[in-house]
Amino acid sequence: MMPYFRSANVAPQLPEGYQLQWEPLPTAAPEVNRLLQSCGAPNRSDSRVALALERSAWSMRLHKANQLVGFLRVTSDEALNANLWDLVVLPDEPEKQKLLEVLVYAALNRMRKQWPGCSISLAAGEELIPVLETYGFISDPNGIRAMGLDLKQAGEREKTSMEGLEPPTFRTGI
Repeated sequence: MMPYFRSANVAPQLPEGYQLQWEPLPTAAPEVNRLLQSCGAPNRSDSRVALALERSAWSMRLHKANQLVGFLRVTSDEALNANLWDLVVLPDEPEKQKLLEVLVYAALNRMRKQWPGCSISLAAGEELIPVLETYGFISDPNGIRAMGLDLKQAGEREKTSMEGLEPPTFRTGI
């Protein structure tokens, strides 16, 4: 069986000029929503983003010159499962790869301390796979594929959004 979390990773250095902050309470939903839209996320209203932030355990933000350039949020049942959501860095950031590494590393370390033993899952695009594999995430562990279920009636479904679904594409245990 393959180990699901590699704890031997060296902490990536935050590039000069950037600040990493974690926040237990939601703030600035419009700012987060603008960042998500800039990174190609589906359209969501600010109120939907505010609700997602409110229901999250905490979030991490990367700033450069007081501008939000990176973000992720975490949800958990605080016993068995934790989920990483909205892992993004602005596409035109020159240090994008390094910033993604900083976010993932910092989040995993905090989660390991806060919720030891929790299974961690996330949904991520193809461009994030190399960074996630560096930290032990694997696609379809042991052949398990993720699926999401939209609980709305067939006629009520929006064709372009998977908002509200929690498909755990990658999984690791701490």
